[in-house]
This record gives sequence, C-alpha cells and structure tokens, in this order.
Amino acid sequence: MALRFRRPRGTEDILPERAGHWQFLEARIRNVMSRFGYREVRTPILEEAELFVRSVGEDTDIVSKEMYTFQDRGGRWMALKPEGTAPVVRAYLEHGFHRQGGLVKLYYLSPIFRYEKPQAGRYRQSHQFGAEAIGSGEPALDVEVIDLAMSIYREVGLSNFALLLNSVGCHKCRPAYREALLRFARAGQDQLCEDCRRRMEVNPLRILDCKEKGCRRTMVKAPVFSDYLCPDCRAHFEEVQGSLRDLGIPYRVEPRLVRGLDYYTRTAFEVVHGGLGAQNAIGGGGRYDGLVEELGGPSTPALGFAGGMERTLMALEAEGRLPERDEQVEAFVAYTDDPGKEVFPKVLSQLRRAGVGADGAYTVQSLKAQLRQANRKGARYVVILGGEELRRGKVVVRDMRRSEQEEVPLEEVLGFMSNKDRSVWGPQKYKGGR
Repeated sequence: MALRFRRPRGTEDILPERAGHWQFLEARIRNVMSRFGYREVRTPILEEAELFVRSVGEDTDIVSKEMYTFQDRGGRWMALKPEGTAPVVRAYLEHGFHRQGGLVKLYYLSPIFRYEKPQAGRYRQSHQFGAEAIGSGEPALDVEVIDLAMSIYREVGLSNFALLLNSVGCHKCRPAYREALLRFARAGQDQLCEDCRRRMEVNPLRILDCKEKGCRRTMVKAPVFSDYLCPDCRAHFEEVQGSLRDLGIPYRVEPRLVRGLDYYTRTAFEVVHGGLGAQNAIGGGGRYDGLVEELGGPSTPALGFAGGMERTLMALEAEGRLPERDEQVEAFVAYTDDPGKEVFPKVLSQLRRAGVGADGAYTVQSLKAQLRQANRKGARYVVILGGEELRRGKVVVRDMRRSEQEEVPLEEVLGFMSNKDRSVWGPQKYKGGR
C-alpha cells in the first residue's frame, strides 16, 4: 500500500533508536550551561517577521531567501524563527530584564526554520543550542562565552575541533573597511556570483560569507578587518586573545571570518570540526553591541553563540563518540501460562513503583519470543512468571548478560530491583533453588 503522507523535505523524524543521542547531548549542554551560570529561556517558534528583518538584516540570505513567512488572519506578517538570538533579545526587552541592571545570562535549545537546500547536518527544520550574555562590553565576557562553547564540545566528547577568531570592528571603524572592500569587489566583480554582485552595493561584507567557489577564490586577497580596526576595537581584540592564551584555549585568527548576520560587532568566532568535510562549522557567535538598541531598548552591549545540534551529533559520529544505547528498561516481565499472565500487571506495576524501569509483553507470545523482545529493549533482567513457581511464592529471574537464571522469592526480587547497589544480589546467592 502506497504511503499517503511523508515528512516534508528537509525535515527528519528522530526515532527512538536515535533519541537517546539527542537526550545525551541535551543533558550535557544543560549541565555546562548551568555551571557557567546561564538560565534557560524558551521563546515561541512564531515571531513577527519584522523582528528578523531589523536584527538579522534585510539583505541577508536568511531574510531574503530562507525565512518562512506568512500573513496571519489578523493581517500581520509572521515568521518561523530562523535563528535564536533576536527572539531572546526581544524577550529580554519585553519582560523588563534591561530595567533590572547588571548582566543577564540566558541559554536556549530550540528548533529553527530556514527554507534552504537540505545539506549534511542542515535541514529546513534543524535544532540549535545557544547562549546570550547581555549587559557587559568587557573582553572577559567574550572569553567566557567562547570558553562556554568550547567546554560544551569537550563535555560531549569531541576532540577534533578548532576555534577560528576575528574582529569585525564597530560603527566607528567599519565604514572605512566597507569602502575598501567595496573597491576591491568592484574591481573583481566579473568573478563574483550574481548574488554577490547584488550584495556588493548593499552590504559588501556579505561577499566574505559567500560559499560559491568563484567568490571565495576572488576574496582570498580582499582587504582584512585587522588593517582597519580603530584603537578601541584593536585593544579589545588583543585582550580577548591574551585571555584565551591564559586559559590555554587554542585559536587561529581568520582575518576574513564574518558571521552571516548583520548584527555582529567586534569579536566574531566559529568552531569547525575536522571530520565533516566542506560543511564543517558546528557553532559560532560573537558580539552584537547594537542589537538591543536596534530592537527598541537602551544601548546595551551583548554577545552570544549558537551551535547546531545535528552537526554536533555528526561530529560525534565522525569521531566514534556517540554513546551506546542506554538501557530503556532494567527489567522485562514475561509469563509462561495463565497464572503468570494473571499476576503480570501487578508485578510490572510493583517494579515501576519501586523506581525500576520495567516493561513486558502485552501480546500472547512464546517465552522465547518474549526473551527476544527483552533483548531488543536492552533489559538486563527478565522476571519470568509461571504458575508452578508462583504457587511457591517464587519467580525465575534471568540475567541476560550472564545468560544465567535462578528461582528467586518474589519479595526479594522487588527488594533487589529497588536497591541501587545491585551487586548484593546474584543468581549464585540462590544455588539449588530450582
């Protein structure tokens, strides 16, 4: 029979076999965020489209080509959020964090939506984790956010990754660099793609972020930001580098690194992985000192980063670091006859109420089939209920790892299963029981 419905292109179903990997990653992210003092925020999937036009930039690919927008029944233009920073800043302002004073540190895990050609680790619905630190312009905060990102990647088990670093200046020094870059781009515009020829007059910095091979070859000799930084930006960048060296965080200055969003200022960074080929970025971020003001708040320095969860899982797989499947259940309850079937629900419930992950077969199957099902679920133990044993107040417990089984009093099975120190029990304790 032909399937009537399939998932939309560029989306994926995260099935139980892979959900454990996601749960592992999410748990490690939350753990590190908490250690660094960041609190979770959850923003809506829907936002006003203008939020992203104002923050990300009207001429960026995200806004001009990739953003999912629609007009709601009230006539308002809405968007599925294509990135996480602007919604967090909107929430920061809407809920009055800016009136509290001091530094506000928030993190999120969220789906994002971009209508783009699906590629490795990048989907039309993908998932990001990110952190935003709002309220300080100190270089030390830049270093903390970078350290936070690197700590997450180490915490999940990655090792083959590198930090790329640059400064993209500020409103004082960027105009001079923009003019120099524009002169360079005009001279070589015949080698640029159609999009970059359009971008050239609107925002030439976008050319540096283009992935087309011709554009990348052309821009290799383009002017670099470091030659145009004002004294304040240069001092800020040097302090960031010095602190990274003090912390023992290796980095490489990438003089043509820009981020794909217009709100970045000063520090910009990217984390790349050596096992992912051309599409090797697994995270990145930087400072956005003008964004809070652009969205209607007071002048407030801030910075943040975001990491791709799909890309991070791909990197873990490339290094052979994906965790093995967690045991979904510790105990599986099986039965061999009607008396066993009769007490099956009660034994299963008792195990669960004792804090034991337990499951069982709810369809009529042979014992052999039930044992296969227990094995698929990763159960360490199978509690086998049979009428003959139950009449004597006992059950059979099978240790699936040792391929051993023994007859055990039912009350002691429950006691063992609820005891965290499982080493106190074993079939050897009950020799001669069968």
